[in-house]
Amino acid sequence: MISDHSGKLVIISAPSGTGKGTVINKLLKRCPDFAFSVSATTRPPRPGEVDGIEYYFLTRDRFREMIANNEFLEYAEYVENYYGTPSKPVDEFIKTGKTVLLDIEVLGAKQVMTKRPEAISIFIVPPSMTELENRLRGRGTDSEEKLAARLKRAKQELQEKCHYKHEVVNDSVSRAVDEIIEILGRKD
Repeated sequence: MISDHSGKLVIISAPSGTGKGTVINKLLKRCPDFAFSVSATTRPPRPGEVDGIEYYFLTRDRFREMIANNEFLEYAEYVENYYGTPSKPVDEFIKTGKTVLLDIEVLGAKQVMTKRPEAISIFIVPPSMTELENRLRGRGTDSEEKLAARLKRAKQELQEKCHYKHEVVNDSVSRAVDEIIEILGRKD
């Protein structure tokens, strides 16, 4: 069990293009007592990726063993690879007073909310669907077909925001960061 002086578990979800990664990076820079949860995967590392930094790279057998031992807060299989959030590093951070940020999609978030109802769940939304489309187009990385698929998925994910305790509009990164810090009861 986690002590009274322990940190917090924070779930942050958002549709692609909402700026979730940027918000999380600013939170980590601004708040030294925040930690980021590294996920595990069975996919091979991409060039430049380091085990324990981008992901914990595991064999399928080891991942399945961890599933059997209930060692994940959440996990899923996607395109023939497993992805999940190991419980142990998260719990170790929390025990030392760290606030742990989970960057997680909505299905994984629901698993964590079930296992850890004390978790603070935050859903980041774009100011509008038009702005989201502009941000995704501004990346210049997706075909029209992929862009349409991302926008369709974003609309589906936005339907899930009702399952989260808090909603933050990312119309300005600094304002969104300030709002999340306020939600977490911090004063700088």
